Amino acid sequence: MITYEPFWRTIRERKVSTYTLIKERGISSATIDRLRKNEGISTSKIDDLCKILDCKVEDIICYVPDEQGGFKN
Repeated sequence: MITYEPFWRTIRERKVSTYTLIKERGISSATIDRLRKNEGISTSKIDDLCKILDCKVEDIICYVPDEQGGFKN
C-alpha cells in the first residue's frame, strides 16, 4: 500500500500548511483530499510537491507491504 504519511511529516517540518499549498502554490484541494485518504495521485503532482517542498520523493510517499502479501487482482 502506498501511504503519504511522509508528506504530512514533511509539511510539518517545513511549517507549510495545506492552505498555503492550495492558495499560494496551486495544489488543488482535491489533491490534498486524495493525500489525506491515501488515494492515488499522479507522478506529475508528486513532482510538483517535491519542487514546492524542496524534497525527495521519499519525503512525500512510501510503500508499506500488504500484511497478506501478494498482488490484489
